[in-house]
Amino acid sequence: MQIVEGIGIGVAAVLVALFVLFLRRALVTRSGGIIRLSVRVTTVLDGRGWSPGFGRFAGDELRWYRMFSFALRPKRVLSRKTLLVERRRLPEGQERLSMPADWVILRCTSRHVPVEIAMARSTVTGFLSWLEAAPPGAASPRLAPQDWPAA
Repeated sequence: MQIVEGIGIGVAAVLVALFVLFLRRALVTRSGGIIRLSVRVTTVLDGRGWSPGFGRFAGDELRWYRMFSFALRPKRVLSRKTLLVERRRLPEGQERLSMPADWVILRCTSRHVPVEIAMARSTVTGFLSWLEAAPPGAASPRLAPQDWPAA
């Protein structure tokens, strides 16, 4: 009888964990403005360290949530005011195995700290539009398209 109770408790724990995971995702994505986005969390090994997740635009911030996390808070917050896109490139080497073929990697700096983000090619246009959006008359020095290779 104890084995059956143990299995029942285990199954209940797994179901509760899945419910909380889906509830978290529903709470985060309820207001729209969501994109699939991977962020490179470590650069120890070349081509590795990518973590899948999704980004949510909230005013002047892009909030990145890990895909497989119970946290309700974003893991990273990128401010439009301090984010600078340095260059973009296609996935190479090991990166091609960890992300879809049509994704583009953007090398950025945020508060003088390098950050790499990857997203679908079709999403890059919307992201860059959000990034360079500014009040009328304000210049946007955040993009450096002269350094970008044709993708």
